Amino acid sequence: MKAFLKSDLFLRFLGGFAIGAVAMFALAPSDPPMFGTTAVAATSTHGKAL
Repeated sequence: MKAFLKSDLFLRFLGGFAIGAVAMFALAPSDPPMFGTTAVAATSTHGKAL
């Protein structure tokens, strides 16, 4: 087990995982999801359209 944890394959995987985790937080969208906003927009404009 120690040999695997010190292997180049495991260290590359761990490094890629760390970079991916940082990128997920850094590139996460700050806008709210569109599902809630479209539902509110549809209900608010429905009465005005008629």
